[in-house]
Amino acid sequence: MGRYRCRLHKMPSVHIKTYGCQMNERDSDQVAKMLSERGYRIAADEADADVILLNTCSVRDMAEQKAIGKMGMLRKLRRARPHLVLGYLGCMAQARGASLLETSPHVDLVAGTQKFHRVADYVDDLLQKRMESRIDDERLPIVDIDEEEGSQETIRDQTLAPAQCTAFVSIMQGCNMHCAFCIVPQTRGGERARSIEDIVAEVRSLASRGIREVTLLGQIVNLYGRHEFPKREGLSPFVQLIEAVAAVDGIDRIRFTSPHPIGFRADLIQAFSRIEKLVEHVHLPLQSGSDRILKIMRRGYTAEGFRKLVAQLREARPGIAITTDIIVGFPGETDEDYESSRALADEVGFDNAFVFRYSPRQNTPAATMGEQLSEDTKEARNQDLLDVVNRHVAEKLNALVGSEVEILCEGPSRNKVERLSGRTRTNKIVVFEGSARHVGQIFPVRIERASSSTLYGDPAVLG
Repeated sequence: MGRYRCRLHKMPSVHIKTYGCQMNERDSDQVAKMLSERGYRIAADEADADVILLNTCSVRDMAEQKAIGKMGMLRKLRRARPHLVLGYLGCMAQARGASLLETSPHVDLVAGTQKFHRVADYVDDLLQKRMESRIDDERLPIVDIDEEEGSQETIRDQTLAPAQCTAFVSIMQGCNMHCAFCIVPQTRGGERARSIEDIVAEVRSLASRGIREVTLLGQIVNLYGRHEFPKREGLSPFVQLIEAVAAVDGIDRIRFTSPHPIGFRADLIQAFSRIEKLVEHVHLPLQSGSDRILKIMRRGYTAEGFRKLVAQLREARPGIAITTDIIVGFPGETDEDYESSRALADEVGFDNAFVFRYSPRQNTPAATMGEQLSEDTKEARNQDLLDVVNRHVAEKLNALVGSEVEILCEGPSRNKVERLSGRTRTNKIVVFEGSARHVGQIFPVRIERASSSTLYGDPAVLG
């Protein structure tokens, strides 16, 4: 990379754009840290970058199309700056591999989900080759989507922003569930867990740098370590991990996402009643309230089993917030099936929900099923179910008006930077007036009003 630096008279800069879930955000952060350690400058603006990497998502077709469309737009930058390096990372890269070079022939790098730790090496090589090449079209793209043993251990270092007080911690990769609609087992591979000792070491490092809340990440996070590590004293590896993280000084709150209903055994349910640092919020994907559809989806539980689990969690931790994911318009979903989902959502009264229109994913069983529903039907059900969800969200937020809640102040509000924002233990956003000294602190705020998605606190409580 020495020649490249000499010709540019500056350190190379990299812009990373991330699509999709928190795990993708964590992966992007790891890539950024590795590149920074080699002297690269992380650019906030793609127009200021020598390297542009898109970390992609394959959960829904729209996410893939956004990334492909964005890469198409970047071709204009390539024409103006011939030595610009462009790359796809992550789930879509893993799923599509070299075929992406057909839709995006100007791309230099396609790196899959088990190759994030290789990206810095590949970028070095590509920059060197670009600068040595006399003809712009003389390109040799790098495509690497091979499996790599031990890749779950490579997402372990983080770059923290000033005053950052929350962090994601990747504890595993992959999924063995093979739900009929999901492409994740193909893009992330089978379940592979990091060791408890390694995770706790990362959490200790984060705590020493001011982190007070960690979110444990995994494709099915509550099945962590079930194949690698033994139960101890009746506790699953995941509960052992939660206990170990809770013992770290400086960590005040622990969250996890995303779990699967079948991973909630008695020990995990009981953990909510005995581990104070484990916050009272669970994201519990329902996907459908119809037993017939759940079976076709290969989810492994029934609507009644889901109801019982919700009741057990609410008994273990009164006031626990439960959020969910629901898919509408799954192949073959009848009006009766949809009404079962609607009724169950209304009965449970989720604190929030992500409602998705079914999107066929290539090479998944659901994509080739008969009775694919029209987009109009999907959209109608999506909007109707959102109305049910939003009614319960509003009721729960309005019920907090006049009460005092504990928040962790995370920094300026996204929409009004002159105000501060924090989250309750139940993961509700609270906006209030304060000063820089409040960032990173945990304190009570009195709620004075609520909007459809946000709580607003009384600044007088801050003193």
